[in-house]
Amino acid sequence: MAGLCEGRVVIVTGAGRGLGRAHALAFARAGARVVVNDLGVAEDGSGRSAGPADEVVDEIRAAGGEAIADGADVADWEQAGRLVDAALERFGRLDVVVNNAGFVRDRMFVSCTPEEWDAVLRVHLKGHFCVSRRACDHWRAESKAGRGVDARILNTSSGAGLQGSIGQSAYSAAKAGIAALTLVQAAELARYGVTANAIAPSARTRMTEGAFADMMKKPAQGFDAMDPANVSPLLVWLGSAESRDVTGRVFEVAGGKLGIADGWRTGPELDKGARWEPDEIGAAVAALLLKAVPAQKVYGT
Repeated sequence: MAGLCEGRVVIVTGAGRGLGRAHALAFARAGARVVVNDLGVAEDGSGRSAGPADEVVDEIRAAGGEAIADGADVADWEQAGRLVDAALERFGRLDVVVNNAGFVRDRMFVSCTPEEWDAVLRVHLKGHFCVSRRACDHWRAESKAGRGVDARILNTSSGAGLQGSIGQSAYSAAKAGIAALTLVQAAELARYGVTANAIAPSARTRMTEGAFADMMKKPAQGFDAMDPANVSPLLVWLGSAESRDVTGRVFEVAGGKLGIADGWRTGPELDKGARWEPDEIGAAVAALLLKAVPAQKVYGT
């Protein structure tokens, strides 16, 4: 993997711990210069600390890499702009945005408050929007000026967003939105030399250790399938020049497993050629369900 991203500049949000930290370190090992963005918040998004981002930067520099720390709130429009500017001012270019920052406030749907809903949607979905949108201002200007662009947006969805997860309605809705956003970005941004892909990872993080304690437990010996570092090689390849023909995909990755999610598609249909009557719908739906592929189960059911 060494050298695969030589000379490229990468922003990784939420890079102080867990998956983001693993991504930042992996990109640095592959030759990229990294902007390590992290607010240093608690699992529920409260509090702030520069410590986690600074520690990752120190680790990258100690290994001979280049990195800077950044404490921007990714869901704040102005701060997201300053994050992109920081990369451009320090390194002179920007090639990859890895949208990873997020937190959870797990609640059953009947217990979820508007404040919790807004907080989770803000950091995940709006955070993905703000940083990517600000980066696209730069890439679009470069493209229009005739300077070649070979850029990447790498989003973080989740199995919860693809299939739903009990006790995580806000998180699932945000992650589903991110998967759909990725499809639109891929379709709209190709003309500027920008690809967009997403991952749905399974790994040991602060968000998963509590919700899936048994699954995330580190084994006493052998391959640690839930090590966050298992996910990062995919991100590094997707961030490299080699992936320029891959866009609009959602990759599922866990341990040594790598796959492509097969999302919503038009399924079986019946065409009456005229308006349906209400008392005809039941039989029609029953016929369609016999032909349809059964939905995957919601996590936790």
